[in-house]
Amino acid sequence: MKAGKMFRNHYQGGRFVEIFSAQGKNPGANWKIFGNPSAISKEYDKELKGFVFVLEGNSLINKMKLPRETKQTLGLVQQFLTLQIFVPLGKDFSTELLITDFDNIKRRLYLSTVHKELSVTPLHAKIPLFMIKRKIWCNMCIDLVTFTYKIFRGALFQSLDGITISANCKLRKVFTLKFKPPVTAEEDGTCIVSPRPYEAWDDIPLTCQLNSDVPQVTQVLDLNEIHKPKIKCRENAVQETGILGNKDQGNICNGKTQDVSHIAFGSKILGPPPSSNRRTNAKVPGKK
Repeated sequence: MKAGKMFRNHYQGGRFVEIFSAQGKNPGANWKIFGNPSAISKEYDKELKGFVFVLEGNSLINKMKLPRETKQTLGLVQQFLTLQIFVPLGKDFSTELLITDFDNIKRRLYLSTVHKELSVTPLHAKIPLFMIKRKIWCNMCIDLVTFTYKIFRGALFQSLDGITISANCKLRKVFTLKFKPPVTAEEDGTCIVSPRPYEAWDDIPLTCQLNSDVPQVTQVLDLNEIHKPKIKCRENAVQETGILGNKDQGNICNGKTQDVSHIAFGSKILGPPPSSNRRTNAKVPGKK
């Protein structure tokens, strides 16, 4: 496959773009498989009455990456990436996303159940996934625009160019959404959370939905959820919801003075505000 963007000629102005489906003859053809080939397999799921990819074993070793070729990029521009997954109890799971911003800087978001706290360097963020619902089918939706902006000090999301999905999970579909889906994942897994009046939202398109008789939740991951747990360092609980500027500032309870910070969309962000010479035609979270 030649170098370039996989979805360059794909219409992305609609409600969604399907990136992966476990149905069909060879759904993993465009993905590069790492680790033990027998640890990643296509299986028929009786509950779903359809096929899924099953990723098992060591989450650091057994994984699948799109695109397969290093010279290829995805070029996906819609705001919400959704992984339709089932994560078992007591097993690790992670996904890594390659993001390009409007300054053409490539950055990585590494979301994993292994991480205990948010850790950020200028080009890389480790994001804990302790909030993910387990032992139930989950539409795990990641707001790429807001994550990029808040984590990387005002960087403006341009495109999603790579996805890596690691064990342990069952995977049915991967797709992007133009609008935020309604959240259904409360503590009991049943309460529907209504979108705020000013938020544009849309139901998950029928072709991407699980059957209604399958127990399921929809989660939209955001930084507020990541900061929810009362993580204790020494005797004190974490009080600050700011984002760590780099790895060396890993302990927010170390008593040291923090870097210069600013407020963006209600969250305290380490580092100075974004420079005014950034492109103003880019999509900024929370603004039409």
